[in-house]
Amino acid sequence: MEVNHKKVQRIMTELGLKGNKFMRKSRRYSSYKGTVGTVAKNLIHRRFYTNTAYQKLTTDITEFKCADNCKLYLSPIMDMYNGEILSYGISKRPTLDFVMEPLEDALEIVKGSKYRTTIHSDQGWHYQH
Repeated sequence: MEVNHKKVQRIMTELGLKGNKFMRKSRRYSSYKGTVGTVAKNLIHRRFYTNTAYQKLTTDITEFKCADNCKLYLSPIMDMYNGEILSYGISKRPTLDFVMEPLEDALEIVKGSKYRTTIHSDQGWHYQH
């Protein structure tokens, strides 16, 4: 039997029921540390597909909560052409070096490409090669 999740959600809302197992996180990781500088233009405009390797890359920082209240941060750089992770960084703190090292590794990989490379992040920075 198939269950329509939207119908279940509507019935739960009508009955005043809330599930607590799959609720969204109340707080997302943010690297914001003060005033915002110049925000880069959105060059991707949700056009994530490309038929050319190394043309569109994307990155984001993910926070993992581990045992003993320890946190780990992951910063992968992915090629939108085939979903391949070109480089990544893992750190206990989200420092500038943690972000720049995978970026520099990815740039070494794509520098031989004859097409322009755009690196997109929802954090407001973009790089064009």
